[in-house]
Amino acid sequence: MDAALDALMRVVGDDLTRVNQSIVARMDSPVGLIPQLGGYIIAAGGKRLRPLLTLAAARLCGFEGERHAHLAACVEFIHTATLLHDDVVDESMLRRGRDSANAVWGNKASVLVGDFLFARSFQLMVEDGSLKVLAILSHATSVLAEGEVLQLVTANDTSTTEDAYMAVIRAKTAQLFAAACQVGAVVAERPEVEEQALHDYGMNLGIAFQLVDDYLDYSAKQQDLGKTVGDDFMDGKITLPVILAYARGTEEERAFLRRCLEDQEMPEFQADLARAMEMMTRYDTLSETITRARAYGEKARQALSVFPDSEAKSALVGIVDFCIDRAY
Repeated sequence: MDAALDALMRVVGDDLTRVNQSIVARMDSPVGLIPQLGGYIIAAGGKRLRPLLTLAAARLCGFEGERHAHLAACVEFIHTATLLHDDVVDESMLRRGRDSANAVWGNKASVLVGDFLFARSFQLMVEDGSLKVLAILSHATSVLAEGEVLQLVTANDTSTTEDAYMAVIRAKTAQLFAAACQVGAVVAERPEVEEQALHDYGMNLGIAFQLVDDYLDYSAKQQDLGKTVGDDFMDGKITLPVILAYARGTEEERAFLRRCLEDQEMPEFQADLARAMEMMTRYDTLSETITRARAYGEKARQALSVFPDSEAKSALVGIVDFCIDRAY
C-alpha cells in the first residue's frame, strides 16, 4: 500500500514541496487564530491525496511549470475547509486519531476558518488566470456543498435508495477527485479526450475511495486508522452496507435498523452495532461494497488507457490499488 504512495511521491516530490510552501504562505493572516487552527488540521493531514492527483495528472500530461502546484494547494484548501465543516455537522470529536479542530477551538471558529480556506482557494483560482480552471474548481466546490446538504437530508432515512446514496458520494467526494485530476490536463493544454479521461479517472477513483470508507466504518481496521468503529452507525448515516442490509432483511431486522438509525434509539450501542454488523456479514453487504469499489477502481484504470505508458501513469494506476487496499 505504501509502495503506491512512494511511487506517486517519486513522480511529484519536488512539486509537493512547492504545494506545501504555497499552503503555508496562503494560510498566513494577521488574525492569529486562522493560521493556528488551519495549520492544525492541515498538519493532521492525511496523505494529501487530492493535491497529489493534481500534480501527477499534470505530469502525466507533460506539463512543465508551476501553475499546477498552486492549483494543488487550492484543491487541498477546498478539501480542508470541507473537513472543518463536516466535523462540526457530524459533531465529531476526533479527526485521524487527534482531537478535531472543533473539539479544540469550538464550532464557531471551525466554521469561520473553513470559510477563510474556501475564500483562499478562490483567490488561488483567480490568480491562475484560466477561466476554464476557475469553472472546473468552482463547479466542484458548489457540487460538493450540494452533496453535503444531500447527505444531511438522507441521514437517518432508511428508505434512502442506492441511487440517492450514489448521488451523495459522487457529489461530496468524487467530484473533487475528478476536478483535481482534470485541471492537470487543462494546465497542460491537452486535448478534450485526455481532459475527459482524467475527469473520469478521478470520478471513479473517488467513488471507489468513498465506498471503501463506508465499508471501513464497520471494520476493525478503523482502529488502525485512528477512528472508532461504528461512527457512521451512531450518526445514523445511510451508507451502502446499511442500504443493502435493509433491503435484504426481515421485517423484524428492518424495524431494528429503523430504531437505531431513524429514531437514534441505541440504549446498548455496542450490542446494537454488533447486531447490525452481523446482519451485514450474513447478507454479504460488506463484501458487496468492496466488490463495487473494485468495479469503480477498474473503471478508473481503464480511463487512463488513452495515455501512453509512463512513470506517472503507473503511479496513478497504483493509487487505485492503494485506495481499495485500505480495506485490508
